Amino acid sequence: MDWPSILSQLTSKVDLDRAAARAAMAEVMAGSATPAQVAALIVAWRMKGETTEEMTGMVEAIREAAVPVPVDPNGLVDVVGTGGDRVGTFNISTAAALVVAGAGAKVAKHGNRSMSSKCGSADVLEELGLVIDLPVESNLALLKETNFAFFFAPLYHPAFRHAGPVRRELGIRTIFNFLGPLANPAGALRQAIGVSDPQMAERMIGVLRELGSVHSFVFSGDGGVDEIVPTGPTFIYRLQDGEVTHAEFTPEDFGVKRIELSALAGGDAPENARILRSVLAGETGPRRDTVLVNAAPALVAAGLASGFAEGVELAGHSIDSGASQEVLERTTSRSRDLALT
Repeated sequence: MDWPSILSQLTSKVDLDRAAARAAMAEVMAGSATPAQVAALIVAWRMKGETTEEMTGMVEAIREAAVPVPVDPNGLVDVVGTGGDRVGTFNISTAAALVVAGAGAKVAKHGNRSMSSKCGSADVLEELGLVIDLPVESNLALLKETNFAFFFAPLYHPAFRHAGPVRRELGIRTIFNFLGPLANPAGALRQAIGVSDPQMAERMIGVLRELGSVHSFVFSGDGGVDEIVPTGPTFIYRLQDGEVTHAEFTPEDFGVKRIELSALAGGDAPENARILRSVLAGETGPRRDTVLVNAAPALVAAGLASGFAEGVELAGHSIDSGASQEVLERTTSRSRDLALT
């Protein structure tokens, strides 16, 4: 790898092609890049601005370094956010993922412990009783039996450890915050991804198109929240059959009332676990409505709903019938059994 050439291009604000970006990230994933080179690469890319072509190459390198997961990805859905919005909501996408699984979709949820908030998806699921670090065979069995499995990023993307110390020392949001949701270990081809940086949404949907996603949504909520929040409009990109469209949607388009963001406040893992259990048990109000509108795009992507309004209705039935709560109970119980085998 010609690091001086790569870094010279980036610091001169010259875009890399897909192959060069892939090669640079492959060096990082292999542990062949020094901490200084990793830091320079991350910062130079952030200052220049990452292109869709560069991000596609980077994701390819990350996927190649991941633990192989032998499963047909076409029927799998992921519901995930980039994090980094520093708003402090409860784990909305995690709750939505369980609701989507309760509605009948196969959800391969990709996530990690908290990086910038009090409670990440791994933290709250662990608090709820899920064994989060199951190996491949056990996780696939869990997915088949319960419609839900959690793919813990450090376990399935061990090569990320080579960039971890540098990321922590830099202390700034980097491209890695946006690459993780694009690199689902199970290769899910149907996604609903929330992004904290509105400018990244268009690039991320472009990456999904380049990598062959079947039907996906990328959105940035009102005020740059990485969820759809019924406080105001959400800008949503949609990829279907290779074509990208985009539009602004209001809470009324989803059939829910506008709310105040403070109604979605979360806390630590025990508090967020309590909130998720309450929502899945049928609690009504702003938290339920927010979970429903975040489940809706994933249900459309899965082919179970024709539009967002129908998706909200289907998500509501998943909760009210007890199906989503049953997914949580069966998944946590079965994960403990599988951990003992």
